[in-house]
Amino acid sequence: MPQIDDLVLFTQVIELGSFSKVAEANKVTKSVVSKRISRLEEDLGVQLIFRTTRKLTLTEAGEMLFYRAKGIAQTAKNAFDTVTSYSETLAGHIKMSVPTISGELLLARAVSEFCEKHPGLTVDMSMNNDFVDLVADGYDLVIRTGHLEDSSLIARHIFNSRWMICASPEYLALQGEPQFPEQLAPYNCLGYTCQTSGAFNWLFTHDDAPYNVKVSGNFSSNNAVALKQAALAGKGLAYLPKCLVYNELDSGKLVEVLSQQTAKVIGIYAVYPYTRKPAKKVQLLIEHIRACYLDMKENF
Repeated sequence: MPQIDDLVLFTQVIELGSFSKVAEANKVTKSVVSKRISRLEEDLGVQLIFRTTRKLTLTEAGEMLFYRAKGIAQTAKNAFDTVTSYSETLAGHIKMSVPTISGELLLARAVSEFCEKHPGLTVDMSMNNDFVDLVADGYDLVIRTGHLEDSSLIARHIFNSRWMICASPEYLALQGEPQFPEQLAPYNCLGYTCQTSGAFNWLFTHDDAPYNVKVSGNFSSNNAVALKQAALAGKGLAYLPKCLVYNELDSGKLVEVLSQQTAKVIGIYAVYPYTRKPAKKVQLLIEHIRACYLDMKENF
């Protein structure tokens, strides 16, 4: 009968990519790791890993086992996290994913401050605008923006981010300033491709009723910072989060237009799986992130 701890060790070998890294993480020798993987292969009667001097490659049986065993490793991690949550001393590791804008503007500083306050903790923060699979990818926490439809997840609202249309004074001096959304047709509008409604569908309001205006432009990007740089260079109008352009608006490098008619407000949420109560360390990290947003609310 295979040992459960050998299955967990097997998943670590695949995730870390080498016997030596797993040996270091578990404070054992490389030969011990190799022997335990060999024992697992003997118990199962199949080869799981092709070993070369340069890399490890899963066999077909190994791929199947890794897919199943990863869940066992996550269950064990959750059990340990639950016990850890009873301790006042925070320790362990948090794996999280955040949107690029939030990560660059606020969360990198906020999370590193949290780690500094709790020396026993480590955090791995990935910045990605795509939705990740929390359970399959082993994330403890994800910061998401916009509408949340997955009922298997718990979302805690943190803050609302207001978006605004802006351009450089030079661009507006040449093109004139639009007074109504319907006047945007001749303007070069810079599109944000991560927008769920489409890069060139811009949201406005009239008599408290939201509506979309179809705009057009010669440049779009999935990176809001790139759009800000294009706007600063006088290349067009950009619809961006206030937090991203706050300093440029304050210095006069960018000018807001149609301020009374823009309607885009996006919720920022802390998300974790419904199937388990978040560990105390995750709960405290969420509270810390929320406090950091509130401290900078005028920028958002």
